[in-house]
This record gives sequence, C-alpha cells and structure tokens, in this order.
Amino acid sequence: MNNNPKVESWIDLEVWKLSHDLVLRVYEITKNFPADEKFRLVDQLCRAAASIPTNIAEGKGRHGLKEYLHFLSIAKGSFEETKYPLLLAKDLGYVSSEGFVQLTSGYDQVAKMLNGLTKSLRLRLPPRG
Repeated sequence: MNNNPKVESWIDLEVWKLSHDLVLRVYEITKNFPADEKFRLVDQLCRAAASIPTNIAEGKGRHGLKEYLHFLSIAKGSFEETKYPLLLAKDLGYVSSEGFVQLTSGYDQVAKMLNGLTKSLRLRLPPRG
C-alpha cells in the first residue's frame, strides 16, 4: 500500500497548500495596516507572498522538468522577497511579534519543503553527458 498518493495537480502539493494558507494569513493581517500603506507595504507583501504558490502552480503545470525546477526557484526567490516586508511590518508595529514569528515559521517550513521538492525532482533529471 502506497502512503504517498500520486500528485495529479499543483493543488495536491503540500507545499502549495501551506504557501496558500500563508498568503491567506498575509492578506488577513494586512487588512489592519494603515490606509497609507495600501499601495506601498501591503501591495509589496501581498504580491511577494502570492508569488510563491503561483509559481509552484505554474511550474507544476509546465511540461518539462527543467521548467518546473525553474519556477520552483522563482518561488524560493519570492519566499526571500516576502521576509523583509514582514520584518518591516513587525518593526513598524503593523504585525505583532507573535504574528511575525508564526508567519516566518510557516515560511521557513515552505522553504524546507521547496528545497526537498527541488532535490527530489533533480534526481529525476537525466545525467549530464
């Protein structure tokens, strides 16, 4: 019996599910940011956060393994891009220290999962010759 069901779609990927949940949390916390941050910090943070599951989905939808890996690399870059606006929001007092720790802990888990997925997929690449 196989405990790992076949991943048919990006929506089946645990890393996508977690990153999507984090985007929902980012959108929720940014509702409380000051109005003058709507087109500054809120926009930057929401775009960076949403880019992670978006690129996971787009990569999974591509036909080639190299393309998939490329989009996972972009998702990892978006993870890094999300970290600073979160820190800035905390330091400006828009996000509680507890909320910051919860979000960054979640994003650290996403990064580990992305690294694991990337390593697994690289093993399926044909050897260079």
